This record gives sequence, C-alpha cells and structure tokens, in this order.
Amino acid sequence: MTSDSPAAARIGPFYVTQGIHNLRDYGGYRAGGGGRVKTGLLFRSGQHFEASEADLALVHALGIRTVIDLRGTSERTGFPCRRHPDFGAEVIAYDGETTNSPPHEGGGGRVEMTAQKARERMLAVYTRMPVNPAMIWVFREYFRALDANEGGSLVHCFAGKDRTGMAASLLLHVLGVHRDDYTAEFLLTNEAPTRAILERQSLPRMQAHFGTIDPEALHNLMGVLPEYIDTYIAKVEADHGSLDTYLEAILGVDGARKERLRAKLVA
Repeated sequence: MTSDSPAAARIGPFYVTQGIHNLRDYGGYRAGGGGRVKTGLLFRSGQHFEASEADLALVHALGIRTVIDLRGTSERTGFPCRRHPDFGAEVIAYDGETTNSPPHEGGGGRVEMTAQKARERMLAVYTRMPVNPAMIWVFREYFRALDANEGGSLVHCFAGKDRTGMAASLLLHVLGVHRDDYTAEFLLTNEAPTRAILERQSLPRMQAHFGTIDPEALHNLMGVLPEYIDTYIAKVEADHGSLDTYLEAILGVDGARKERLRAKLVA
C-alpha cells in the first residue's frame, strides 16, 4: 500500500488517525527550477505514544524506512512510541534533552498563562532552537539520513509542530520551495483535525502549572503562528547572514548534498 491508497483515508492533507496528532505528507510543493517535491516519501507527525492498531497499520503501509525522533530522552521515556510488529525502520534520536522548556511540559512555576505570555514563551523556543546544540545535532542527522537512506521518512517530536515544523521547513527550503509555500505548510498544523489527541497528552500537565488557560493562549501554545518560523529564520540570519549559510556551515547541507537531495526528492 502507498500513501495514495484508498485505505489511507485523509481529511485534506491529514491522515485519519485515532492516536497520532498531525500526521501528514509534506511533499507536493513546487520547487525552484521546475518540478515538485515528491509525495509518498516525506511524512511528519506528533509522537506515536497512543497510536491505535489501525494507526500502526497505516504508518507501516506508508513504507517508512527512517524515523527521526526529535524528542529528548525524558520525552521518549515518558511517552514511548508504539510500533507495528513488523517495524524495521532506522530510528534516529538524540541521547539527552533536545529542549529545556517544551510548551507541553508547563514549567516555570505556577503563573497565569495569558495569550501574550504564551506567545513570548513560544518565541523564546524558536529563538533558542537554531543555537541549541542538541537540535543542531539532530537536524544534521536528519539531513544526513535523508541523503543516505532510501525509502520514506518520518520526522516527529511530541506535538509535531515546532521542532518538527522547522525540520520540514528547512528541508523544503533546501529543495527549492518558496518561503511563502513552506510557511503555509508550517501553518497547516493549525488545521489538524486531531487536536484532541495533543490536548489529552499535554493539557493536564500544562494546567497543573498554569491553571485554566484561555483559548488564545492555548492556541499560541498548541498551534503555530507565522512569527514563530519568522523568529527562527531571523535568528539564523542575524547570526549567519542567510539560511543557506547556516544550513551549510552548521547543519552540513553543502552544495553537493543539496543537489543530491533535490535529485532524490524532487520530480
């Protein structure tokens, strides 16, 4: 079965799942120089801790050969991913923590979480991400694996929106997709029909820290805003001059790797 099989039901770009948040194919975008990013090879999601048997069968049918788990050790230990009995993909993960303050963990003491505080917290996440040694390591491995490995890949974190969103955006940039288009792909998270799964996994702990969270603040924490990706890119440009320079000097995506990835993933 492929990702285009009738058995792989979708709602828009999202696969119909029971226990996986935000599972979708992030291919299909027009690439610079002609062609489009291939579909059926690049998948992204939240964690698979609550994956149902039907979800596991769906993921198995997608032909995924490489899984890049952007979560840290404590997240993987607390929320181990369920796997299909015939699961045989290579799993890449960082030995340590990849973030010191994920929004789904609460933290920072019991404070009133207003929409503005939620926004500021998320902007801080995106400002730190480009310089976080753990994220640099795992993003380098993401590009290395996509270059070296054949078959489909899945990149995911806890919620499948921040770390995962930037991984997908960086790859689409490398493949020549226009910034407007990969920003639109980044923002698709807000349309995911599986928000209840994410809330079930994270909201109780967030409320333990913050009490009742108003809807706008919750959207800022559980969704994404255009300024999140803009903040990441602005930090990169301030430190390195351009996204391409950062990709080459820090993430290992030199001209040769870029060409190999485009040959493999653009048709």
